[in-house]
Amino acid sequence: MSEPRIVGISLVRNEDLFVETALRNAAGFCDEFHIADHASTDRTPAILRVLAGELPNIHLHSVRHPAESQDLIRHFAGSRTWIFGVDGDEIYEPDRLARLRPSILSGVFEKHWMIFGNVLHVTKLDERRRTASGHLAPPCRSMTKLYNFSAIEAWNGYTPERLHGGTVRFRAGYSREDRRMLNEETSWQEADFRCLHLCFLKRSSLDSENTARRNIIETFGPTRLHTLWYTLSRLVGFQKAAQWKRSRYMRGPEATVSVEAFFPNGA
Repeated sequence: MSEPRIVGISLVRNEDLFVETALRNAAGFCDEFHIADHASTDRTPAILRVLAGELPNIHLHSVRHPAESQDLIRHFAGSRTWIFGVDGDEIYEPDRLARLRPSILSGVFEKHWMIFGNVLHVTKLDERRRTASGHLAPPCRSMTKLYNFSAIEAWNGYTPERLHGGTVRFRAGYSREDRRMLNEETSWQEADFRCLHLCFLKRSSLDSENTARRNIIETFGPTRLHTLWYTLSRLVGFQKAAQWKRSRYMRGPEATVSVEAFFPNGA
């Protein structure tokens, strides 16, 4: 049998403020890392080219639709591969990921289909003091994406982006309920799998202010019919304000944590 491995997948669009740190921090955790750029118009493409030139495990792709990002990982179904999804606003702590990697590859979590980690959904980042404030998961929802593709036979159907939507066909002995909620077992201070989710901050130099972007599901929806509805509503000027992230990522009291370890190069 082949050796187990970890494959990263990132779908980005106009992410030039944090994407370099997000991808550098995650790349060392992965054996290979695929980055799909969806028509970025800020400095993101230039940043990605630099990263690909420096880091040999990074592979760049251009996509015309977010759904194409699923095609980059679809063929890993049934293999001894963990798929690690990373967005341009998700900053993981690289030293903690390095501690987690041996556990993943040695089979500690092989009975699980998904692993969720600890998250701070950031509303304020103080770069001078190296602190961040926001809402922790728990009690908020965790949005980390680490999937055991050896648990499935296929992931097909309409996927608005990688690791969302579609139909997952599980191997015998696995189901969608086989989830490991590390965020409910371990505190933020002790967690190896922990993430700064900068979803309420500017992600691009083209953004005029801090605001939560619509996620892919809000924009393209779980079905093609939803995509058509969204396209028509945008053409006639009716766009509902993005509420999905606020309802899930702004629960409980605000916490302030040190984030120096998340920015090891002073980025």
